Amino acid sequence: MVLQAILYEPASTSSPPSLRILDQLLLPHRTTYEQVSTCEEAHAAIKQMKVRGAPAIAIVAALALAVEIGAMVVAKKLSDAAEVVKERLNQRLEYLKTSRPTAVNLGDAVGKLKIVAKTAALQPEATSDSVAQAYIAAAERMLIDDVSDNKAIGEHGARWIEQNTTVGRRRKQDKGQELKVLTHCNTGSLATAGYGTALGVIRSLRAADMLSRAYCTETRPYNQGSRLTAYELVHDHIPATLITDSMACALLAKEGDCLAAIVVGADRVAANGDTANKIGTHSLAVLARHHGVKFLVAAPRTTIDLGTASGQDITIEERAPEEVTRIKGPKINPDGRILVDEDAEVISTAADGIDVWNPAFDVTPADLIDGVITEVGVVVKVEGRFEFGSLFQKS
Repeated sequence: MVLQAILYEPASTSSPPSLRILDQLLLPHRTTYEQVSTCEEAHAAIKQMKVRGAPAIAIVAALALAVEIGAMVVAKKLSDAAEVVKERLNQRLEYLKTSRPTAVNLGDAVGKLKIVAKTAALQPEATSDSVAQAYIAAAERMLIDDVSDNKAIGEHGARWIEQNTTVGRRRKQDKGQELKVLTHCNTGSLATAGYGTALGVIRSLRAADMLSRAYCTETRPYNQGSRLTAYELVHDHIPATLITDSMACALLAKEGDCLAAIVVGADRVAANGDTANKIGTHSLAVLARHHGVKFLVAAPRTTIDLGTASGQDITIEERAPEEVTRIKGPKINPDGRILVDEDAEVISTAADGIDVWNPAFDVTPADLIDGVITEVGVVVKVEGRFEFGSLFQKS
């Protein structure tokens, strides 16, 4: 069973909708779900990275507002006119958008949900409840659609690797041949509504008996790879190996004949194909090009921002220095057992007083990307350029 990080229950006749998220700050040693009942709680959870990953951020934000407005509907506290409710929804959506500026999925979701609210409010017999219910239905649909989109991304990516890499074609002919994939950061069920984007490709390769081993980077400084991706791979019983970020070059030199691709996710893909993703992605793309390994970005169409011309126009979030100079985790007793029931310890790992630069993302130039895997297919460059326009003409 694939891990679920977002647990949502629709409203019943007597109770409002409810939302719980898996607190990713406590992983991999403690699995704890946290209730999210308001937009403020969702904003804090996103900002603190209890929930992360571009698709998951958008869905949690959308559903948090559905829970908040749904509670008002059930309690019969929504007595304002339809237009007033629409404006309230718009204001709350704008507030939620400030929680993570780099992830384009959140802005895309906000824009679409505003249109839903506006359309509902313009109906001849619109009421406050009808506008609220239209919003809730749209937010719930985003959750369902994200899972199906992720599975489609996984299938398209797995098929492309099978057909367009030497390692993939070899494995297809002879299952005794090894096919390995490297991924960076976390792009699985913990970063989406379920299944995952880049990790979804790995899951699909495994389901098709094409994958022999996955590698995941530690992904400093927040360790999403060692804490989260490794957690998912172990949960799904996928053969996997963890490496530090600085070991990637040595891995490609050692496993080049068996490594079919590096597959990563994205927080924003510009119109020209430049891609903002977790810090360290750009260096992996450089290594892939040098070693002749395919470099693929897996992302839903909502991550492709045709309004952003290139990577130079993408705002890169910078985070607190303490993420680099400190590390947090549970204590281990002398016999090696992890003391999960005790409070985690925060350890200093750097010289006191040192300056720190901590960008959360970097931008990988389109020139280094071999393909962008979406839910409707894989886009490759034609005459050296990515053209995404046709993707948005497909249903």
